[in-house]
Amino acid sequence: MGDFNHPDICWRDYTARHKLSRRLLQCTDNFLSQVVEEPTRKGVLLDLALTNREGLVGDTKVGGSLGCSDHKMVEFRMLQERSKATSRIATPVFGRADFGLFRDLIGGISWVKALEGRRVQESWLVFKHHFLQAQERCIPMSKKCTKRGRRPAWVNKELLAKFRQKKKVHRMWKRGQATWENYRNAVRVCRDAARKAKAQLELSLARHVKDNRKGFFKCISSKRKTRENVGLLLKGAGALVTRDTEKAVLLNSGNSEILNPGSPHESRSLEVREKVQRREDFPLVEEDRIRDLLGRLDIHKSMGPDRMHLRVLRELADVVAKLLSIISERSRRTGEVPEDWRKAKVTPVFKNGKKEDPGN
Repeated sequence: MGDFNHPDICWRDYTARHKLSRRLLQCTDNFLSQVVEEPTRKGVLLDLALTNREGLVGDTKVGGSLGCSDHKMVEFRMLQERSKATSRIATPVFGRADFGLFRDLIGGISWVKALEGRRVQESWLVFKHHFLQAQERCIPMSKKCTKRGRRPAWVNKELLAKFRQKKKVHRMWKRGQATWENYRNAVRVCRDAARKAKAQLELSLARHVKDNRKGFFKCISSKRKTRENVGLLLKGAGALVTRDTEKAVLLNSGNSEILNPGSPHESRSLEVREKVQRREDFPLVEEDRIRDLLGRLDIHKSMGPDRMHLRVLRELADVVAKLLSIISERSRRTGEVPEDWRKAKVTPVFKNGKKEDPGN
């Protein structure tokens, strides 16, 4: 909130004449939105209120002046919720996982007989059922703690000892057993150590961002005070979409058109595909290839809708490679794809342009 002094900006059309004003528009297009709509000084909009989330600021009013100022006053309300919702998501604890028992449970099943005469979808569901049962038995789960009770990643044992020493010196100073200089020195030591620990953590995350992207973006998101939600969207007819379910349907339809463009040729029937694929005498989906792909999975990524964690698949690559090669080869020959393979979790990220356009 403040006097930005850019009278050449037209906030209705998002246009500007000067270079600095166009730079300000580019910043607001990327991650900020301006909520003041009426002019604040001599018919020109100079005083702006910028927010990084839709619905955070409301009831904006312009009118009156304060003292001898020629600017009008801008009044608004902060609509931030006081209480934060606690997370109830359960995460796997791999430090206490028994992967040896996991391999025995999965490897002890005769998969060739278990999948004999089954279609691709049925074969996948059988494998998924046994896999999730073994995962629940061998990998303990733990609920995520709230942000208030979580210790920062840059806090180590040495830093905790310095914090305790600072509190001890503070209690002694209040009782008259220590001087103010002693307490001030303890505060400086803790502050310098905390700054060095934070800088060291950020430097380590930046250096190993390719190997630990999840930790890097977790550190970035923790610095944000608010989470950006999807704002109002425009349909093809020009109507605004306000409900979250309608926004999800609109974005899902747009992603489906991009990822699955319509083909002018009709797909072949299942019988024709089977007849063509039976002419091939060798499989194209080899077990060694599946094992190599499983061994290169990024364990820092989250699991998908199938609830199979990538670290578990990587640990059991030697056990599940043959089974997945059988299912993949049947899928290639028949053209049938399991339902879980066609699902994905897509997060909409705003790029540029108007936020109301789902294509942006």
